[in-house]
Formats: sequence, structure tokens, C-alpha cells
Amino acid sequence: MLVNRFCVSLAVSSAFLVSTFVSSLSSQAKALPLASNLGQEGFGVGQTTVPEGIALEAADVDFTSIVALNNCSGALIRFKTSRDSDAAVVMTNGHCYEGGFLDPGEVAVNKPSSRSFRVLTPDSRGTVVTLRASKLLYATMTGTDLALYKVNETYGDLRKAHGLEPLVLSDSRPTSGSPMRVVSGYWKRIYACNVSSFIPELREGDWTFTDSIKFSRPGCETIGGTSGSPILHAETREVIGINNTGNESGRSCTVNNPCEVDDKGKVTVEKGASYGQQTYQVYGCLAADNSIDLTLESCALAKP
Repeated sequence: MLVNRFCVSLAVSSAFLVSTFVSSLSSQAKALPLASNLGQEGFGVGQTTVPEGIALEAADVDFTSIVALNNCSGALIRFKTSRDSDAAVVMTNGHCYEGGFLDPGEVAVNKPSSRSFRVLTPDSRGTVVTLRASKLLYATMTGTDLALYKVNETYGDLRKAHGLEPLVLSDSRPTSGSPMRVVSGYWKRIYACNVSSFIPELREGDWTFTDSIKFSRPGCETIGGTSGSPILHAETREVIGINNTGNESGRSCTVNNPCEVDDKGKVTVEKGASYGQQTYQVYGCLAADNSIDLTLESCALAKP
């Protein structure tokens, strides 16, 4: 899903983009040909529904602190140890990085960035504020698919000026069967399902992700543009992962068609399956000042 599902750049005319968008919606295709200029403000289907028969649970998940990027989704997050004086952090996928896909083994750390992030209102119908990055803190597509950006404002600034309360990143591993929600700022849509299982190794083209979250079906058949959406535990509303890929056509281990590899090396393919990456591992890389320190013994994230 790293191309068609999420961030394909297509040199096409505006007429073709419109016709493709309309036909894609009508056919409910799993992969939409999304060009990087399609995600500007005002673009999107505005769906806020969950699949029929699946109800929202105690946390009453909405679009609070959900972010719309120009080509992906994301979220304004905080760590459990974050202070009001800390610069706020936005999370999305590593493959949503504005510099393009990161090669296997490649890690980007503390790179200048001025990327903008549109924070949605709880009902997704408006914009609370558009934030701008000051730095890309961390990004990789190795082992996980993660990018963390520092923005210019602190958590205290955002609370005082906009009443914003960021989503809290869980510091514990999710469990199988947990009720979950994938909240897409790009499409303004909430998907509801459960954590189906954990995949020891998920291979897609040249990339490998470890201990990936597999989504139950029906409910979380994510589509193009949902890349980078936070996975929320439906009862605690804490972030337990990040949506990143799925198998489009049933092929094995190719781009857009990840395959599952168990701990004995057996390869399995499930057409239509969607996956995400866990995020609790970030805590092992947090220094005392809440900065990312990849040199910590407890840090398991990929390093440069």
C-alpha cells in the first residue's frame, strides 16, 4: 500500500483527477490514486460514519486533535511525561515524509521542516488551527512506519489559545481483541474494528515491519489517504498504533501487497487485510526532557 494506497504522485490533468475521484468513490475502490496536491483544505468526502452494526464505545471517539496533511492523515500527540512547556508533536507515517520514501535501513533525525498540519475540530467540519513544523524529529520505514514532527507551539500555548488537548500515546503494548478506531483526518472518517492479531514480520517490497497490528474485518478496510491515521483504543482513547498499509490484490510481499511472515518463516497472504504499527516503543527512546534519544539502551527504534 505504500504507493497506490497512500502517497502516489501522478502527473495528470485536473480533469482526470476529478473523474478519477468521482469514479473511485462510486466503486468504493480500496486504493485511490491520490496525488500530493489532492489533500488541500476543503478536499475530502467528509464521512464521519462507522460501519453499520458497530457502535462507538465508552470513549466516544471523535476528531479531537486529528490532523489532515496534504497527502496523509496524522495526529497531535503528547507523551505521558510531556510538560506544558514542551514543544507539541505531530505523528504520521514515515512514508508520508515530505522528502519521499525512506530506503530500508534509512532513518531521518532532527531535520529542518516547515510542513503544515491542519488540526480538525471534533466534528471534523472545521479547522481549529494550522500548525507548522520546526523540525522533523524522527522518521523511518524500517521496523515500523513512523514520523514525528516538532511544531512551533508548546502544549501550553495550544491549550491556552485553542483549548487543544492532544491525544496521549499509550506506553504499553496493546492486546489482541482490543476495540480500536482508525481516525483519518484526510478523509474525515472513523473506522471501527478490533485488534485481530500481531504479525511478527510484515514484508512489503523492500521494506519490513515488525510486530505489526492486523485489523479485524469487517470494519477497518482502510483506503488511500488514511495513511498515518492514529489507531485509538476505543475505551481509553489512547493512541496504540498508526495505520500504514494493506494488501490490495492478493499478491505476495510486493509493494501494495504486504505478506505476513510468522516466527517460523511461513509466509501468508490475505487479500484486503489492513495493518498498522505499534507506537508504545517510542517511550524507550525518550530522554528525561522528552526529546528522542536513540542512544538509550532501552531504545528499540531503528537508528541511523
